[in-house]
Amino acid sequence: MFFERFKPLLLSAFLASQILAESTPLSTTLVNLSYGSFEGQESGNLVEFLGLPYAAPPVGKLRFEPPTDPIQEAEFTEGLPIPRAANISEDCLYLNVIKPANIPEGEKLPVLVYIHGSGFILGHTGQARGDTLVRRSIELGVPVILVTTAYRLNAFGFLGGKESSFAIYIPNWPLERFALQWIQKHIAQFGGNPENVKIWGVSAGAISVAMHMLLDDGNENGSFHGGVMEAGSPLVLPDIVNQQRHFDALVAHTNCTDAPDRLECLRDAPYEALVEGVKNSSTIPSYEGLKLTWQPMVDGNLIVRDPQLSVKMGKFSNIPIITGCTEDEGTLFSLIMTNITCENSFLTLEIDDSHSFTTRNNAEFLKSNYFNEISDKDLKALEIAYPDDVTQGSPFNTGTANVFSPQYKRLAAFQGDLAFQATRRFFSTIASKRQPVYGFRYMRRRPDAAPHLGVDHGSDFPEFMALVSDTGLIAADTLIYFTNNGDPNAPQDSISLLRNTKWDTYDTSTENPPVFTFIDPPPSVNITFDTYRADAMKLLNKLSLKEIGRFDLAWTFGARYAM
Repeated sequence: MFFERFKPLLLSAFLASQILAESTPLSTTLVNLSYGSFEGQESGNLVEFLGLPYAAPPVGKLRFEPPTDPIQEAEFTEGLPIPRAANISEDCLYLNVIKPANIPEGEKLPVLVYIHGSGFILGHTGQARGDTLVRRSIELGVPVILVTTAYRLNAFGFLGGKESSFAIYIPNWPLERFALQWIQKHIAQFGGNPENVKIWGVSAGAISVAMHMLLDDGNENGSFHGGVMEAGSPLVLPDIVNQQRHFDALVAHTNCTDAPDRLECLRDAPYEALVEGVKNSSTIPSYEGLKLTWQPMVDGNLIVRDPQLSVKMGKFSNIPIITGCTEDEGTLFSLIMTNITCENSFLTLEIDDSHSFTTRNNAEFLKSNYFNEISDKDLKALEIAYPDDVTQGSPFNTGTANVFSPQYKRLAAFQGDLAFQATRRFFSTIASKRQPVYGFRYMRRRPDAAPHLGVDHGSDFPEFMALVSDTGLIAADTLIYFTNNGDPNAPQDSISLLRNTKWDTYDTSTENPPVFTFIDPPPSVNITFDTYRADAMKLLNKLSLKEIGRFDLAWTFGARYAM
């Protein structure tokens, strides 16, 4: 079972990674916050504050509740204010601050906040240490402070259903915004500038960045001033009440079905029982493709309408952004779908309750998982846009090679475009009309990547986090300069190789919007145009808006809360 391979990461974010927690401090430094004093670890030219609580532990009666202020710590907390072991726990609301040592008094450095990915199901702040990026910023002479945040995952952070909606259950977005407010309140104590904060996410983290841009119709309340989205953008989301079957399944697993208040019963259920319930739910990658069990939802309070409608209406933050994707975003999520073996099965398979393929009811796979009300005409258009031709599939530009299974390359092309590329282009096209948008395309193949994955989902992350040096650190440099001034370009006197190529903003006044493109061999880069698979992505965005348009969301929420 796929989830078993990730058992150590199933629930909430790590309190701090083992790698971070076991760093040997050469000297120490102390910071005084309103709720306690905390000791950092100084090693070389960095100071790391690991496991700082930004909210009270979400346990007991605080499970499924909005965040509250951190508990008052002892007068002085030596070392980490959390255990050193890298354990999972429901008590997960911590963040790490990595800063240059010896910041001159009075100087306030730009702040970059990293929100981790992994499908809203698993993940942790230790997925990347972050020290390499901060060290690189020091080398460039434009130092930054990096903050990595943990948040509630799967059912603990994204529980849908009507009981949740009646309770105005919106724990995760206030939670992440709470962390950003913590930064506004406290980052100056670390030498950071609360008026220059950029937020950065990869995959689910990038979707989180997009959601923050949409909250309160785009009013970020000064909590951040720019966004970076790697493989994630505003996308079609389910209504919270339409997630009832997942709520019911979790209730059944925890023996709460007959409870008078099932949400309260889940709040009191043993932690281990909830974890087991999550493990028994569908995850990614799965036979259902990218259809997520635990994910953001239109909740009627903070996310008041589908994100793509908000984008179309211009209801999002007017801030500079970087957004882009790898070349083959869909391959990783299509590997497991080996039962789709022919043209017919691409259209006529459905998922049953055990999450395995059947031909029951002759229901289309696409209709079951992505476009519930698609017409025969639109279905035919999709067949043409994503044909049964391996030479047009993903990994792209590989001809007849890398056919992992008969429909694999076709599925990978379709799912990568639907979930990542088309939504990115839709957002970039609209946002660029009023604010700086910098688009990128990542086409570098990882040396250790399996050929059938191509330039797969997440391939760009090591370069952006400055974890690989053979690339010239160009991606990391764009991130560092953007954090400093909202523009990813390097000045001509920079030591960065980035100085040799101008990254222009995404311009839809032309037929060829430019995107900064990372190509092989590294550190090669050039400018290409965001026109690939134009007709196919235009169709996907049209179908997504059609799917949303079948529901009057204002009526849905009005009727729900009038009950």
